[in-house]
Amino acid sequence: MSTVNAEQTSSSDTDVTEVAPPERSLSKDDTFHILQNERRRRVLQYLSDTEGTVDMRDIAEQVAAWEHDTTVQQLTSNQRQRVYIALYQSHLPKLADFDLITYNRSRGVVERTPLANQVTHYLQETDEDSTGELDDGKWTRYYGGATVLSIALVTLAWFGTPPIGSLQLATLITAIYAVVTVGLMRSSTD
Repeated sequence: MSTVNAEQTSSSDTDVTEVAPPERSLSKDDTFHILQNERRRRVLQYLSDTEGTVDMRDIAEQVAAWEHDTTVQQLTSNQRQRVYIALYQSHLPKLADFDLITYNRSRGVVERTPLANQVTHYLQETDEDSTGELDDGKWTRYYGGATVLSIALVTLAWFGTPPIGSLQLATLITAIYAVVTVGLMRSSTD
């Protein structure tokens, strides 16, 4: 998956011209394969907030701190080591294979490549992502209120004292649920 610079030589074999590799892009499958792992996403997020070459140990410490919801200073040696080993053996080589980073394993340094810009927009955290769910409490109250109102209307109709006719009652109950459902759908797309 790495790109290789092509070399052109003239007839005198003294002039060597470097030709830039063609611009590479990631397929959707590759993008989602890379981003399916939280540690790889966190590495890319960390690198998007930094410039230039970064020490792998710094990345491992920050990723471990995020995983354990603590600061780098409060991490234990075991917490650091578990993340460091996983990054060293698996995640950083995979990101390098897809040309999202340059990774010098022997020096322990990492640098983000321009190709990583293709996945940056997937790393933006939203309020929904940070909580892991929508604000379901609000919609539970809305559906609960709609249910109570509908039960009250059906009960009145059952006892023969509906405030409106049967067809209008069915239409009203359907409209109540339609409005609440549309509101839920619109808020989940915002």
